[in-house]
Amino acid sequence: MELNSLKPAHGSKKLRKRVGRGGGSGLGKTGGRGHKGQKSRSGGYHKVGFEGGQMPLQRRLPKFGFHSRAARYSDEVRLHEIDSMGVDNIDLLHLRAAGLVAHDVTKVKIIDSGNVNRPVKLQGLLVTKGARAKIEAAGGEVAE
Repeated sequence: MELNSLKPAHGSKKLRKRVGRGGGSGLGKTGGRGHKGQKSRSGGYHKVGFEGGQMPLQRRLPKFGFHSRAARYSDEVRLHEIDSMGVDNIDLLHLRAAGLVAHDVTKVKIIDSGNVNRPVKLQGLLVTKGARAKIEAAGGEVAE
């Protein structure tokens, strides 16, 4: 075997269509476009969703609101709910065990609603500025 005798496997390279090269090619005269009509002409096509002037499907159907796919995995917990938990070190697992967040939630933010009256340590949770101030004022801390 020599380099100059190498060839691709039979059938692995498909020849491109050569349209308009005579009747014997099978794609002569109309070039595979049929007779007359918009699609037979050069540049003759229409935009996606066009239905010949009929009101298109995407305009006939009613529109409705937006549902974020990320919202399913994030949740909020209020400060007074943290205060009523009775646990000093709080993370996502403790919130799930207490029933404050769903099982598939991966991101929790503590928001400033109510008060916290005892020192708590939050770990791996997002916290608003106001909630952070109240937690630190009560002697607690927020670890990222």
